[in-house]
Amino acid sequence: MWFEDLPKAQPIGRKDYEAREIELREKLLTAQGKLRDSKHPVLILFAGVDKAGKGTTVNLLNEWMDPHYITTRAFDEPTQGERERPAFWRFWKDLPPRGQIGLYLSAWYSRPLVDRVYKQIKKDTFQDKLDEITRLEKMLTDDGALIIKIWLHLDKDAQKERLESLQSDPLQRWRVKEKDWENWSNYDRFIKYSEQILDATHAERTPWHLVDAADQRWRNLQVGEIILDAIEGRLEASQRPAPAPAPWPAPNQPRLPALDMSAHLPKAEYKHQLAEAQRRLHLLHRMLQAEQRAAVVIFEGWDAAGKGGAIRRILPALDARHYRIVPISAPTKEELAHHYLWRFWQHIPRDGRITFFDRSWYGRVLVERVEGFASDEEWQRAYNEINLFERELVEHGVIVQKFWIHITPDEQERRFNARAVTPHKSWKLTAEDWRNREKWGAYEVAVEDMLQRTDGDPLAPWTVIEGNDKRFARIKVLEALQARFELALDGSSAS
Repeated sequence: MWFEDLPKAQPIGRKDYEAREIELREKLLTAQGKLRDSKHPVLILFAGVDKAGKGTTVNLLNEWMDPHYITTRAFDEPTQGERERPAFWRFWKDLPPRGQIGLYLSAWYSRPLVDRVYKQIKKDTFQDKLDEITRLEKMLTDDGALIIKIWLHLDKDAQKERLESLQSDPLQRWRVKEKDWENWSNYDRFIKYSEQILDATHAERTPWHLVDAADQRWRNLQVGEIILDAIEGRLEASQRPAPAPAPWPAPNQPRLPALDMSAHLPKAEYKHQLAEAQRRLHLLHRMLQAEQRAAVVIFEGWDAAGKGGAIRRILPALDARHYRIVPISAPTKEELAHHYLWRFWQHIPRDGRITFFDRSWYGRVLVERVEGFASDEEWQRAYNEINLFERELVEHGVIVQKFWIHITPDEQERRFNARAVTPHKSWKLTAEDWRNREKWGAYEVAVEDMLQRTDGDPLAPWTVIEGNDKRFARIKVLEALQARFELALDGSSAS
């Protein structure tokens, strides 16, 4: 049992404490300085019993180390905007950049524990949430993050004594709320489910560190030493070469050769179908708004495949106040300092809104793979990470629709030449676009891998569009999006 085996706090004299504090602070500052030059963000999660000193400890760490490179966040009850997005959204957007430290109070462990104690969720749901947390932590640590999880503990009598002491102090009594006493009355249930959390989420790379918080000096030194050991250990480990990934298998059952690239739609028929498709999409959009359903629509495809044109044919059917277009280009310096999914989490829409991504997180397994911007290990693990990311969106109720617009090399060359002589389109054409054509075969293999490994049908499916004829492609996009919205609305009505 975790708490039965926890070493008890030992009283520490003032002079001894001050001497150890000075030495510990110097070492922490040195480690923090080395950390800034590394590729590792550090997340320090504080959990445990109410009034065990989590906030006080966080304040002390900001004193001991350089706060310029520390982010401190306390996650209280979610705001309205946070409730309208997937549960992990608010944690992702506040992740520290590489080389810096994030101190987190009441992070992703708090809500599942409280909900289980107060019977808001059942056993299976509780376990599902712990599994989600485990996957999140693995995703972050795979990318180089160091996650230090510290559980500050008080036994039931010590917690009661701490609450009474604070309540009797006129300057501190504001810290004690009625909810604190209610939680104390449920102490045994908190301990029971805390044990389950520790059992389920203690892993080699993300272990739990338990500290008896009955003595403040003991607590402070224990926490500081845990953090120092973890940072020094990570910095030392990062000097060792990473193992080479296993050989990557070639994609099977390719989808692109089976496409009918001669598909064509006459202009007169196109105009009629466009008007009808936009009318129907407008009605569906209003229904989605009424049900407060969010949607993420992703456009991927070859350069000059017509992604922007397809998006522009969708927009007249929508209320401009409720959608956003996010064009994705090379990541900025700030974005490179985070997990590659971080910048996309920033743009996840609220309930009732739509976000269009003109290119997306699939760049990790396309351009970053082919051009060598991501290591083999990074792009190979990205398929699973992307599937988990999209599953989080879907489980929150976000509609996910993904388009790959396919054109042939000859059609791309024709469009490039046309852009070069068209003043209002020539800005779109770059030397890099021409250079990428030389790697068409490598990109085609990457596309087939992407379609096979991330086709989250039926919840986050790929729709492949024959794009040689722009009119045909645009109508097919509109019809596919319409069908996706209808399916989502039918499902929500059935539920």
